[in-house]
Amino acid sequence: MANGNYDLIVIGTGTAASVTAFNCRKAGWSVAVIDHLPFGGTCALRGCDPKKMLIAATEVIDGFERMSGIDTVQGEARIDWAALQRHKRSFTDPVPDKREQAYAKQGIDAYHGRARFNGRNTVVVRDTALTAKHIVIAAGAEPTRLPIEGFEPLALSDDFLELESLPRRIVLVGGGYIGFEFAHIAARAGAEVTVLNRGEQPLAGFDPDLVALLVERTRALGVDVRLGHEVKAVRKTGDGFEVQAEGPEGRVDIATDLAIHSGGRKPALEALDLDTANIAHENGKLELDKTFRSTSNKAIYAAGDAAGGPLPLTPVAALEAQAVVDNLLENKQATVDYTGIPSAVFTLPPLARVGLLEVEAKEQGLRFKVKHDSVPGWFTARRVNESCYAYKVLVEEGSGRILGAHLIGPEAAEVINLFGFAMRSGLTADAIRHATFAYPTAASDIESMLP
Repeated sequence: MANGNYDLIVIGTGTAASVTAFNCRKAGWSVAVIDHLPFGGTCALRGCDPKKMLIAATEVIDGFERMSGIDTVQGEARIDWAALQRHKRSFTDPVPDKREQAYAKQGIDAYHGRARFNGRNTVVVRDTALTAKHIVIAAGAEPTRLPIEGFEPLALSDDFLELESLPRRIVLVGGGYIGFEFAHIAARAGAEVTVLNRGEQPLAGFDPDLVALLVERTRALGVDVRLGHEVKAVRKTGDGFEVQAEGPEGRVDIATDLAIHSGGRKPALEALDLDTANIAHENGKLELDKTFRSTSNKAIYAAGDAAGGPLPLTPVAALEAQAVVDNLLENKQATVDYTGIPSAVFTLPPLARVGLLEVEAKEQGLRFKVKHDSVPGWFTARRVNESCYAYKVLVEEGSGRILGAHLIGPEAAEVINLFGFAMRSGLTADAIRHATFAYPTAASDIESMLP
């Protein structure tokens, strides 16, 4: 077995991994990266970016349907799925080679294969044992195994993003980000789509009043959204699959051409053999201190989805990785402030959130004002004939501090960034009221949203 010694080993090649590897190498450290998947990570290859490449075509279909509803456009529009996939691959296909070339240019050694620990400071990849002063786990996330009979036939989100042709019927098992985003893509591309969600409220991390509007809008699109339906089994049939679920009115059996796991993800840790390195973990999550360091093995850090933090988002992975870099290079004891980091569900229209939910603010005992309304009559919605436009904004009494903002409607995923910027910058509601935005833009609606 060959051997290699480094200052730093990084497991993964996504955002958190690359931020860590490049910065430590720039500081003069010897660095190795390891990944058993194509280099580039989830966001660039199997998540955010390819998903939004597919959404680009559905935005055209959505706009066409909205405007044809008021007879302003005529004719018919449809998506060529194969051409759309070629468009997506024009972005994703070059990523692995570019990432590997970037590592080589910086003098970072890259290893292909699964990493597993073989000691406190040692990992093995294929037939090579690598040792380092520090090891950063940035291996991303993987689908959660669902407690259903016949789990194996379920396709994964990765599979959906690579479909050469779109099946006529699709069932999505789970009503989170993945379930709703894929439902909107597939339905607008012509598929018959069913979403099965175990709980009565999907998208639990978002404001329930706005989620209800998204469910209504999704059903209007033709998607069969079934809430309170727990999937019990998936069985292969002669020409497809049968999904069995238990709902409020008893058992339902749904025939489909493709069943997709859209029930959430977890840190990708199982294959690492953490116990061999005395890396503490519980219930599928690493036990880390606030500086992202292992509580039981001080040579180990983690960042990004693998760290299991409160916001599994690409910008957050970069923030966490930079904190790890500061702690490795300068022992700064750096942490991450998660205040004002927005997130969005890229449905059409998008649903977005930053800060506290109303129930969270109440649980913290905060005194605050709420302004909440559905405003499809506002110019931003009327201009594009969008029936779904609503907001909810929470402002603390006395301080004027923005505690949370929740939006659904045209350009919500962009406007939420302004609320996030205000929160991270300490801007009060009064300060925002005195801002001047270009008009007419979606951002110019912000003043009217403030309580």
